[in-house]
Amino acid sequence: MPTLLIVHHTPSPSCQAMFEAVVSGATDPEIEDVRVVRRAALAATASDVLEADGYVLGTPANLGYMSGALKHFFDQVYYPCLDATRGRPFGYYLHGNNDVTGAARGIESITTGLGWRRAAEPVTVTGEPGRAGTEACWELGATVAAGLTV
Repeated sequence: MPTLLIVHHTPSPSCQAMFEAVVSGATDPEIEDVRVVRRAALAATASDVLEADGYVLGTPANLGYMSGALKHFFDQVYYPCLDATRGRPFGYYLHGNNDVTGAARGIESITTGLGWRRAAEPVTVTGEPGRAGTEACWELGATVAAGLTV
């Protein structure tokens, strides 16, 4: 059974709403035979990454970059997972109060270095996520999870 690892940093109600929508999409009953594992960015390990078949990453954009928690995650897993996870699918979502450009650029740069392939368009939200933002997160979770079954 394929495993989807959701690595997230959820320090705010907006990030929490987006995270919950991703989980809801990934665990939709119509998507069968995918194990969904949730890990806080500061708790996720290289073993978690190596045991997963795909990933969804979530973070706020802080001061023009991804959260320190998600950066710490990447710092811990980059070299132990570099060769073994090449080609694996991923997606990500970002929340910012005004701009998420730097955070997106950082995630794209690191995942390119890892050789991961983007399986869905990123979800970027500035301000309150609202219905459109949470629906996009639901689709993100569902898309990456469903892609593991083919």
